[in-house]
Amino acid sequence: MHELSVCMELIDQVEAIARTHNAERVETIVLQIGSLAGVEPSLLENAFEIARLGTVAEHAELRTERVEPRIRCQVCSHEADAGPSDLRCPACGGTDTALIAGEEMILARVELLQPAD
Repeated sequence: MHELSVCMELIDQVEAIARTHNAERVETIVLQIGSLAGVEPSLLENAFEIARLGTVAEHAELRTERVEPRIRCQVCSHEADAGPSDLRCPACGGTDTALIAGEEMILARVELLQPAD
């Protein structure tokens, strides 16, 4: 399961962040996932249930935010949202476009619980 290895890496990153900030635990993790990233959010959430066990994120909530494809035309420099199977420029109709969003998976936010002083 690809999503489990993704979650294991995510937990490693989150634990490092928690250590850096001397956090007691992780409350919330927010991931931005591109619709073309090759990661299925529902499978990721199921894998997260396994990956978080015994970690500082054991009781954390995982929130996912979908990022839709976005392109930039290499001919006219127009930027636009795009469908996953239609990456043509809507301004000039050109096919020489670059995908500028939609393939990423970004750890957008981690909410931590700090120990009381």
